[in-house]
Amino acid sequence: MGLYVEARIRAGLDEVWDRSQLPDRHQRWDLRFTEIDYLPCAPGEPQHFRYATRVLPLLTVDGTGVSAGERNRPDGTRTSALRFSSAHPLSLIEEGRGYWRYIPDGEGLRFLTGYDYRPRWGRFGRLVDRLLFRPLMGWATAWSFDRLRLWCERGITPERSLCHALAELFVRIAAVLVTVAVVPVAAAVGPVLAVAGAALLLPPLPVTPAARRCLRRPPERAAGRSGSAGSTAAPTALLATLEHS
Repeated sequence: MGLYVEARIRAGLDEVWDRSQLPDRHQRWDLRFTEIDYLPCAPGEPQHFRYATRVLPLLTVDGTGVSAGERNRPDGTRTSALRFSSAHPLSLIEEGRGYWRYIPDGEGLRFLTGYDYRPRWGRFGRLVDRLLFRPLMGWATAWSFDRLRLWCERGITPERSLCHALAELFVRIAAVLVTVAVVPVAAAVGPVLAVAGAALLLPPLPVTPAARRCLRRPPERAAGRSGSAGSTAAPTALLATLEHS
């Protein structure tokens, strides 16, 4: 899979599952989606859904997908897999697939995702994806996972954590602007660079979501280990059941 994100969450398996699988809860913390709605389906069939993302105040890009989950795996983990696509002409993502895994680990669990997609618009789309869109999607996924972690661990709702993030961003920008305004022009370069560097590099407050708190590579790959019961490998069999759904 092209993108990988993992968060360690000190919370119960059922709690994290419900807040990531139920559409009305999922859309509250995931920055990538504005709306997620389940579509009607027969019992036992994979779940079809519609998703939408508000790009601008009057512009929404939407798509559809299908997902399936395994709640009672023999190793105690849970897994869900999905395929998705968009026919919207302004959607860079044409189609893709991914998975979520829930791996109990001591007092909490490892909550992780791997996904990839095919961009549209030919060579231009592939260039935009590589230079801008894919890094942005990776960051948004990691930021959202940490937002979910704060909700599960500390009871900070997604709405409140967004307010914390915006307030902290405002303070960091204001610090740079104030430095520019009060320091004499002749001596401004050094102090401005110092304040700007601090604004960029200082870690976010504990109540503010941060993408940097998440892993962006599978730990097994980084350590050169093969798969195991706690492996982050994609659930290929589950994904195969969605091929023609």
